[in-house]
Order: sequence, then C-alpha cells, then structure tokens
Amino acid sequence: MSPFLRHIEACNDLPSPAGFIPFRIAGTQVGWLGPELARGLTFFPRDFHFDAEGVALASRLRGPAARTEALAVACRSLAGRGFFTLRDEAFDVRAEPEGPALAQLDRGAIPAFGVQAAGVHLNGLVRRADGLQVWVGVRSRHKPVAPGQLDHLVAGGIPAGLSPLECLVKEAAEEASIPAELAGQARPVARMSYVMRHGIGMRRDILHAFDLDLPEAFTPVPADGEVERFELWPVRRLLETVRDTDRVKFNVNLVLIDLFLREGLIDPASEEGRALRRGLDQGG
Repeated sequence: MSPFLRHIEACNDLPSPAGFIPFRIAGTQVGWLGPELARGLTFFPRDFHFDAEGVALASRLRGPAARTEALAVACRSLAGRGFFTLRDEAFDVRAEPEGPALAQLDRGAIPAFGVQAAGVHLNGLVRRADGLQVWVGVRSRHKPVAPGQLDHLVAGGIPAGLSPLECLVKEAAEEASIPAELAGQARPVARMSYVMRHGIGMRRDILHAFDLDLPEAFTPVPADGEVERFELWPVRRLLETVRDTDRVKFNVNLVLIDLFLREGLIDPASEEGRALRRGLDQGG
C-alpha cells in the first residue's frame, strides 16, 4: 500500500452514515445527526420536527434568516449543555456545494449537525533554478486543533457569504501578510472532499486548493498568531515528510498529495497515483 494512502484513509474513516439520522431543511437533506444530538433537539419541538425520514427544520421557517435564528437559539442551548463549543463564526448551510445557502450555522456546530463545510488551502510556491520550493507554516502551539504541526502557507474555513477566492484573499492577509493584489493571482487547481468522525458527529469537508507562484524576494510574515513562523522547504523534503511522518496537519496532507501528483513527484499514471487520485475525492 502507498505510504501516502494512510493519510487519505485517516480522513475517510466513516464509510457509512449508519447510525446517523438525516437532517433536512426546506425538504432537502443538508446533514446527518448523531443520536445524542437528535435527542437534544427533542427539546425544541416547535422548530425541529421528527418523522419517518429523520429530522426537519420546521417548514414555517421559510427563509434563511428565520432558519438561522432557530438554529442559533437551539445551538446556544446545546452548547451550554456541552454538545459542542460555539466559534462565533457563521458558515453557510447548503444541500449542494454550489447550491443556495438555506441557512447559516455556527462553525462549532457544523460537525454535530453533519453539515458539509468548505475550506481553502494555498500552496505557496517558489520556482527556483534549483527546483520547486514550498512555503510551510508551523502552527501555533496554542491552537486547539493540531498545535505545532505543519500547515499550508494559508488555509481556513470559508465563512458565510464568501466565495473560495474571497476567503483566500482575506485569509492570506490575516495569516501571512500577503497583499490582496498578490493573493488574487492564486489559481484554483483542485477540489477534494472527505468524511471523517468528529466527536458526536462527522466532518464532511470540501477543500478548495489553490497554487500561488511567489517571487523569491517575498517572505510571508505571520499576522494573526495562528502560525508561529513560515519556512521555505524544497518540495522533495516536504514529500518525504508527508510520506514518512505525521508532522503535517491531517487534511493538509490531502492537498499536498494532490500537489505531488500534479507536479509529477508521484507518477499520476502509476497504480499508486491512480489510487491516490481516486481517494482524494471519495468523500461527500
């Protein structure tokens, strides 16, 4: 088995939603509820209706604003009872990745409701005479997720109301002091997804990958405290680190594997390359 495949399998450790209950808004499934959260929602019978098909937000809540408020009321109560921790950042709730936003939900509640979320990841590339170099971030040791691990130059969840590129430009300024006119030159290169267990729920994430060719003279500077420092690595060193260690944040590995395939560091036509490519989009 390819040593890279273990990273893909680690992000796809929930092959079936067995045991989870469909969650619907406006007649369309948008998520999956674990039994613990479903029981918690029985305390809100006016807004959450149970039927043979699962749990549905009340049909009288006809617009995104009304649905968002009903979800917020329930989430404040559920967070107070320890189901999850609110992040005070809203994500859009959609039935399909390109579909309309049916409501907004606090980021901290997204996995508990099994709602699909999206994020951006930027490969900061420097193409030098001696080969491709990649900017690597070292995450703050105070981060609640993957403290001290290796990360992309820029990465972050897409908040409500922003497109992937808009989010990327915002995060690039906040995390790495990259000017908007430079960040705006990033190229969308891939989209991948995964489904993994997370507490009482699941993470159903879509990752939008971008490449940005940076001048040799440019040095990113941490701006918001989420990253301790940035280091410029030869791509071969980064490949060996992903292949041989667990130093890289779990989902960052997926975007880097895609980079290695596109740059020919892993032969995309080989049996290994084909297996990795299939694995990068097995979630949903």
